[in-house]
Amino acid sequence: MSARSYRIGQIVPSSNVTMETEIPAMLAARQLIRPERFTFHSARMRMKHVTKDELAAMDAQSDRCALELSDARVDVLGYACLVAIMSMGHGYHRESQSRLEGVTAANGAPAPVVTSAGALVEALGVLKARRIALVAPYMKPLTRMVIDYIQAEGVEVVTHRALEISDNLAVAAHDPARLPGIVAELDTSGVDAIVLSACVQMPSLGSVAKVEALTGKPTLTAAVATTYRMLQALELEPVVPGAGALLSGAY
Repeated sequence: MSARSYRIGQIVPSSNVTMETEIPAMLAARQLIRPERFTFHSARMRMKHVTKDELAAMDAQSDRCALELSDARVDVLGYACLVAIMSMGHGYHRESQSRLEGVTAANGAPAPVVTSAGALVEALGVLKARRIALVAPYMKPLTRMVIDYIQAEGVEVVTHRALEISDNLAVAAHDPARLPGIVAELDTSGVDAIVLSACVQMPSLGSVAKVEALTGKPTLTAAVATTYRMLQALELEPVVPGAGALLSGAY
């Protein structure tokens, strides 16, 4: 009997080049230890610079993207822009998820929707992390907005670093090998977990295990959290080798 194949849909900013590499990389790693197989399908929302105005204009395109992906009968949809959701106001991930699921249902192809913003918040709950350290590529005002959003969900951001990169392609070009050194400059002694990348565009997957080894703290990223929630939505075991504690199989 052949293993079932699942269609993974992603709603991505037009300038995002990372979620279509990191999500497939994690699920490809999972294929080495589990029988399920995955294909990947994307729809794009126009966005070049990570500013509040561009993010709001981009989010308005998400319904069209959900409709297009539901035409392909995907099994799950991921909204792959954390800060776009968080810039729309506290708790907006719930509203976005519900609305986009309604779009797929109205098109006769109902599918669960996972937002990277909601996935990160929910993953911190899974880890029972009440105090975290956070690294984000955003300018300081947007980083503060992300922090406020997370704290409104009951998680304290004890320490953080904003890298202040506004161009979204420059975010994708940030060297993930720099992340362990950035975390080393933060006081992580009193935190429960580390959010290594509060952004699905900043590459980070290759440094998750390194930061866990250096700090002894569970370390996750927006992409790792999204993968975890996608697997849950598909009712599959959320396990991926090499992707940190959240996807270790312990949760």
